[in-house]
Amino acid sequence: MRGPHNIWRLVRTGATFERTGAMGEVLDAMDAPPILRTAARIAGWPFQWLGLKGDPAMPPVTRAITALGPAYIKFGQILSTRPDVVGPEMAQQLRVLQDKLPPFPTETAKAVIEAELQQPVDEVFSEFSAPVAAASIAQVHRARLADTGEEVAVKVLRPGIERAFRKDIDAFYFAASIIEFLAPFSRRLRPSEVIKHFDGVVQGELDFRLESASANQFASNTAHDEGFTLPQVKWHESGRRVMTMGWAEGLPLGDNEALDAAGLDRVAIGERVLQLFLKHALRDGYFHGDMHQGNLKVAPNGDIIAYDFGIMGHIDEYTRRVYAEILYGFIQRDYRRVAEVHFEAGYVPADRDVDEFARALRAVGEPIFGMDATKISMGKLLSYLFEVTERFGMETRIELILLQRTMVVVEGVARSLSPQINIWEVAQPVVTDYITRSLGPRAALRDLAQTAQVMARFGPRLPGLVEQALMKQVSEQTPPPRRRWPGLIAAALTGMAIGAAIALAVAEML
Repeated sequence: MRGPHNIWRLVRTGATFERTGAMGEVLDAMDAPPILRTAARIAGWPFQWLGLKGDPAMPPVTRAITALGPAYIKFGQILSTRPDVVGPEMAQQLRVLQDKLPPFPTETAKAVIEAELQQPVDEVFSEFSAPVAAASIAQVHRARLADTGEEVAVKVLRPGIERAFRKDIDAFYFAASIIEFLAPFSRRLRPSEVIKHFDGVVQGELDFRLESASANQFASNTAHDEGFTLPQVKWHESGRRVMTMGWAEGLPLGDNEALDAAGLDRVAIGERVLQLFLKHALRDGYFHGDMHQGNLKVAPNGDIIAYDFGIMGHIDEYTRRVYAEILYGFIQRDYRRVAEVHFEAGYVPADRDVDEFARALRAVGEPIFGMDATKISMGKLLSYLFEVTERFGMETRIELILLQRTMVVVEGVARSLSPQINIWEVAQPVVTDYITRSLGPRAALRDLAQTAQVMARFGPRLPGLVEQALMKQVSEQTPPPRRRWPGLIAAALTGMAIGAAIALAVAEML
């Protein structure tokens, strides 16, 4: 499905932006140079009649994105959280993509529920409302459980959404292959791998059973996080195309006027959003990967309520430590250490100069400190970072794509609440705490204990494996060694197991 026929899809994308008038607005918002503006208009104007018309009642950019389909809508949702990149007016336009898209009929939703749960809707829910929110993947209805009377939110997958996403993603794969062919230098960014990652994320988001499991795990991890709550999953009323959760009562995080009228501290809320994301990513290695305003509410007591768990991120312990050290180095303005971490993790080829890389990082980081956050152009900062990565041959880290993207989204959400917020100042206590717990003496003991436990677990097999390797090696050179190795190895493993237990006990006491 990834053949040349996708050229039509890509041509229609440009034509749709031209026909709806979105092309000019996008170029203006991105402050595109004159040569790019001219090239875009020349390429798009002759084909504009091939573009989709969209809903004339919508603003041009929103009109174009919604006409093109769900994958484009997902991209627009991300841009809606970045007023510093696309401008405040366009960010406000794009916010309707989060949960205010045209819904599909309630009767269609009921038919999906009955087919999924194998029960009439009236037997499951005593009340079932018209759609209260509609996004790119699904829409939500407010309902009441027939057996308990509890108020719930019922999320129903859009009919035909799988096929629509498949068409978009196929076109993205094709575009990535063209980019790699025509621009070999772009291969280090691995555009095809990036699309593959996005493809996997989307497939997981289209199965509500996986989302229910993600919500359950996330709730367990964050049960003791102050100022953060999650609605409870109703497993018996959920399935592949239907997901039921407790109703989350609160104000939309994107409605600043309502938050101010309720007397809530927007600055504190913005800081908490940032710190919660960092805590979940660093402490648990499991974080909400779609934290835009449409997926967050604020309870009357000020607690942040998160929902929509279709996109969740996971990073291993080693990557967390690397990420934390990089953030901590920027916070401390220790660019030499940031550069060293990149080399140690293999993010930068070993044949590059670490001091030169540190100077390049300093040029990225220094403008952030001591500057009014409203004057920092994230677009220019990201542009310069791209130049640095190209210069030093860094490849795209697939495992960090979602983390980096979510970091951008979360910062945008926080800045929409408080334009003066500085991500580095807010992040410092969380990152410092993680560094203290994960890179200090206690962490070293814990790592040693875990290593010893793993070795002890394989102890029964190790003597035989080592003996076989030694016998094979010495048989080619010298007479076979005496058979005392297995006993020595077993004794060593026993000692390591004892040491592991002692180390764990010491770590707990610390």
